[in-house]
Amino acid sequence: MTIAVSMPRMGESVVEGTVERWLVSEGDRVEKDQILCEVTTDKVDAEVPAPESGVVARILVAEGTTVKVGEELIQLDPQGEPAAAAASSPSTAAVATAGSASREAAPAEVPAARGEAAEPRVSPLARRIAEDQGVDLGGVAGTGPGGRVTRADVIAAAAAPPRPAAAPVAAAVGAAPAPGTLGEFLYQMKIPKAPLREGDKEIPFSAIRRRVAEHMVVSKIVSPHVGTVAELDLQRLVALRNKHKQSFAAANGFGLTFLPFIIAATVRGLKRFPRMNATVGDQVIIERAGIHVGVAVETERGLVVPVIRNAANLSLVGLAQAIEDLARRARDRQLSADDMQGGTFTVSNPGRQGNLYGFAVINQPQVGILRMGEIRKRPVVVERDGEDTIAIRPMMHLALSYDHRIIDGVTGNSFLYAVAKELEAAEFEL
Repeated sequence: MTIAVSMPRMGESVVEGTVERWLVSEGDRVEKDQILCEVTTDKVDAEVPAPESGVVARILVAEGTTVKVGEELIQLDPQGEPAAAAASSPSTAAVATAGSASREAAPAEVPAARGEAAEPRVSPLARRIAEDQGVDLGGVAGTGPGGRVTRADVIAAAAAPPRPAAAPVAAAVGAAPAPGTLGEFLYQMKIPKAPLREGDKEIPFSAIRRRVAEHMVVSKIVSPHVGTVAELDLQRLVALRNKHKQSFAAANGFGLTFLPFIIAATVRGLKRFPRMNATVGDQVIIERAGIHVGVAVETERGLVVPVIRNAANLSLVGLAQAIEDLARRARDRQLSADDMQGGTFTVSNPGRQGNLYGFAVINQPQVGILRMGEIRKRPVVVERDGEDTIAIRPMMHLALSYDHRIIDGVTGNSFLYAVAKELEAAEFEL
């Protein structure tokens, strides 16, 4: 009897996923928990493990195919014997041929007039955004696997300026993408391609790397980024952490970093300046009711940004526990789609080797992101008893990137100043 492995549920709001890449072939022997394939959605990327050891009996879905949660992807035979040559499997060849044929045939199709064309493959999230923004999906060229219309495609189409309707033309391989799409924008830029030279190494984009790249390009197109930097004297904060770090580690089982302090100060700043905790709607500003802080976490697969829910309701210890939980699950690939959505502001921590400062790209649809710099001891001028003197202090820079569509310089600078003063005062309870 074979074991069916289905598209996993990756969050309450995720109803489908795309098979990004198969890591096994029919006839292969696999062990329990071995990764069978990579799947991607508009919100999260995941890997599908083998529930039991066995031999791959059938691969039912071609790469680039989008299927519903719960649909079968692959069948395993616990008692099977590995095939001498998996490539000779007719089932694998049929699936691969079908997938390849569908992808190769797609560019050659001639689109019908507007309103008559078949609706493009589109995720539920992208469809909702299109409805909210009034974007006609018929005019959006999909950049996802198999031509699938993604959230980024819809956001780019919504942000594009209106343009005259183009006359219908037959699509051909290499033809310009549909008007008003991210694909057209990049096509018009005519980005030069570097030729491969002897000794060069090509590394294909992973699913998560492609999603990050797409998201960053869209963010820079949609939001006019402005940056401002604050310099902080963390003498009091360092002393506070040093005083409590041993007892904290003993009580909680993990170390006390500076990140919970940064997020706590950020939450206080967002309460004072709710415009920073907002998003841009259709000619409106939407100030979010809750403060949900995204925390950029670097993993071996790339950058992910899980979210601390209702951060304003958590104590400093609660924030530290939430950060530790999210970071651990990110490293163990246990984050769900629900962990990755709903953020209203993001804090980026590049670690101990974070350099002086740097401006991060805004995490859409948010309007601000705060990036920590490296803490360094430096000689600075301080005032003592009315006299200037030089002292060695732990200094850090905080860099804020904000969306100039709705955040003016006064608001952005005032918010950053407020966060900096909170950290310098170091009035936190542990």
